[in-house]
Amino acid sequence: QVQLVESGGGLVQAGGSLRLSCAASGRTFSRYAMGWFRQAPGKEREFIASINWSGSTYYAVSVKGRFTISRDNAKNTVYLQMNSLKPEDTAVYYCAARGSSYIATVRGDYDYWGQGTQVTVSS
Repeated sequence: QVQLVESGGGLVQAGGSLRLSCAASGRTFSRYAMGWFRQAPGKEREFIASINWSGSTYYAVSVKGRFTISRDNAKNTVYLQMNSLKPEDTAVYYCAARGSSYIATVRGDYDYWGQGTQVTVSS
């Protein structure tokens, strides 16, 4: 069982930055691929970024070049650095873990989810 707790959300002006953190419980964190998703009001939850056990990453086109996913296995934590934020980035951001070391972009491929953290970007 893995428990995930996100933090770092908030209100920021367009063009600003935020860093989200996701703290994971469990001794096998390093074996899990991790992902970030987001869900805006009235929209489906969408894939943002994923990172595998060795640090390889994959991004959605909408955030590539602006967002960076990283992990610190010693701290059981995954991060999402978000730069050049836009109003359309406003959403609840979710951290997810899957019982596999391989990157995935589909919501159903993830086994554990955090409670989400709100990110609001004002224009």
